[in-house]
Amino acid sequence: MSGILDKGWETQRRFEERTKRIGKGKYGRVLRMARKPTAEEYAKVVTVTGLGLILIGALGFFIYLMMTAFPSWIGGLFK
Repeated sequence: MSGILDKGWETQRRFEERTKRIGKGKYGRVLRMARKPTAEEYAKVVTVTGLGLILIGALGFFIYLMMTAFPSWIGGLFK
């Protein structure tokens, strides 16, 4: 029974050692500088991300239309 307890304590000790080093490694400075964005920053990020999604979706749809509307013309280009 004590073997199970010793293994549990050892696992707990290793876990605590790992969590102590979270803010001290190479990413520690980034984590210390991180902050919650303001409402204005968040709105800008959402707007830019949404526009990017729409642009990439429109480009994909345009390519799909070209491939279905002009398959022989496009197929001839790659021969």
